[in-house]
Amino acid sequence: MPKKRYLEAGEIVGTHGVRGEVRVYPECDSPEVLAGLKKLYFDNGARAVRIKARAHKNMALIKLEGVDTVEAAAALRGQMLYLDRHDLKLPRGTYFIADLIGLSVVDDDNGTVYGECTDVSQTGSNDVYHLRTPEGREVLIPAIPEVIRKVDVDGGVIRIFPMLGLFDDEN
Repeated sequence: MPKKRYLEAGEIVGTHGVRGEVRVYPECDSPEVLAGLKKLYFDNGARAVRIKARAHKNMALIKLEGVDTVEAAAALRGQMLYLDRHDLKLPRGTYFIADLIGLSVVDDDNGTVYGECTDVSQTGSNDVYHLRTPEGREVLIPAIPEVIRKVDVDGGVIRIFPMLGLFDDEN
């Protein structure tokens, strides 16, 4: 499964001040992630724009090159900004959520296919992977070392240890 190069960074939700800054609600982990970037993209990566960004509460305040008035900034409301995955270095053992969605979830011991990862919730203490079984049932899987044995994004699989109660059965 090919990885998308450009990922949703955040949506422009409003303006800040009178010099063309925009308020961006981050689609990534935090506004600090956006504050560390020097470039973002419009139109799924088709058009690059240099930025200066800072975190402010749960938002990122971003000055886009070439946007110098509050009117120009207001015209961008509702647009999505994208980041280039190559501009971020992820710590070992962490993944872009977009790369996890669609992976098969299988038993690490016997290869039983439990379903497909459809979403990831970030709860603060640990992420939770949403699994859709072949029967259409949703199962929530805690992304903790006791359960997640291996994530192989390139191989298209998440290998798990199905601890007791995870699937409401006897394993």
